[in-house]
Amino acid sequence: MVVMLNTRDPGFAAAFADLIEKNRAEKTDVDATVAGILADVRARGDAALIEYTQRFDRVALTPKTLAFLKSEIGAGAAASNIALVNAIDTAATRITEYHRKQMPSDELYTDRTGVKLGWKWTPVASAGLYVPGGTAALFSSVLMNAVPAKVAGVQRLVVVMPTPDGRTNPAMLAACAIAGVDEVYRVGGAQAIGALAYGTDTIKSVDKIVGPGNAYVASAKRQVFGRVGIDMVAGPSEVTVVADAKNDPMWIAADLMAQAEHDASSQSVLITDDAGFARRVAEAVDTLLKTLPRAAIAAKSWQDNGAIVIVGALSEAPELVNRMAPEHVQLAVENPGALEPGIRHAGAIFMGRLTPEALGDYIAGPSHVLPTSGTARFASGLGVFDFLKRTSLIDVGLGPLSVLGPPAVAMAEAEGLAAHAMSIALRVKGARG
Repeated sequence: MVVMLNTRDPGFAAAFADLIEKNRAEKTDVDATVAGILADVRARGDAALIEYTQRFDRVALTPKTLAFLKSEIGAGAAASNIALVNAIDTAATRITEYHRKQMPSDELYTDRTGVKLGWKWTPVASAGLYVPGGTAALFSSVLMNAVPAKVAGVQRLVVVMPTPDGRTNPAMLAACAIAGVDEVYRVGGAQAIGALAYGTDTIKSVDKIVGPGNAYVASAKRQVFGRVGIDMVAGPSEVTVVADAKNDPMWIAADLMAQAEHDASSQSVLITDDAGFARRVAEAVDTLLKTLPRAAIAAKSWQDNGAIVIVGALSEAPELVNRMAPEHVQLAVENPGALEPGIRHAGAIFMGRLTPEALGDYIAGPSHVLPTSGTARFASGLGVFDFLKRTSLIDVGLGPLSVLGPPAVAMAEAEGLAAHAMSIALRVKGARG
């Protein structure tokens, strides 16, 4: 039986806090193992990469077969169902259009002292995109990582993806081709992150690594940060559905299971103001679990991490959502616009009964790579900004230097930094003649 909480119960505050903490807690300590893998890849390069791929993915590779050939990518795309390829192309177009709207502008202005100030945006030169390929080959993740990078202007896009037992979903290669990926390697896990960070003879290092993965991938990204940039350290997928009793219980059950079927560690939470509706959704989940291909995974996720929270009024929901700061929020209510302004911490908000989160996973437009484990309190979903750097521009002429120089010298001297003060004072003196 899934956990049911009621805000009117005396123990609700503690139970709700436990629910939040349970999902944020580190579930697996793999840091030491990952550190060993990273060190080995850094030291032995291709040889270590090949050994780990044989051990974990049961694939025998050589330096020449680490990468997919252009012809293999083309063949994989050709082998995909034409209707699916068209769907992927439509999704790529929508994702491109959305992220073009995000692109910032350069700025250069003259302030009141006459100093020219501004900034310019430039893309990182290269990016590594990790795409999960384990229990579910997520070709949609290729688009959601690669397209924002391409829009930002990244020149070299590298995809790494595991191919367990040598199997590759042709749609993965079709997505790579459509998204304009430059290199694709059949490696995954912490070893792939190591290759992207440190480089090998075959895989050249990149400037930034993005994309979700399992606990080993998350740990590896955390450990190589500083050597390269990363987008975020992703945890299990999450959804919080706020729904009233006017919804079809099976629709909401499907929304909850859409997250639960990702992984046994995923979390699905329903918030509703109707206890009878809550029971009907729970019953609909039980019915649905009898039909899903990934029912075992979904059932474990629902049993271990799922919850139904009954509130006195839906107006209570935004504050509960803010405390969870979930990856996804669905507002399946009559007037989602009444609740949305109160939600400050969420990776993405899906408005109305006809906007399921699953639509955002594939084709809505925004990247589905979103902050998890409460990090929506301070982090945002993947976008063009993850692939851009902002550089400040400063141009000081004679007039502004005479105004700004003396106070800058005073500050430098007060901090005991004589060369700083001299660097400025010499110019002030020289400029005055």
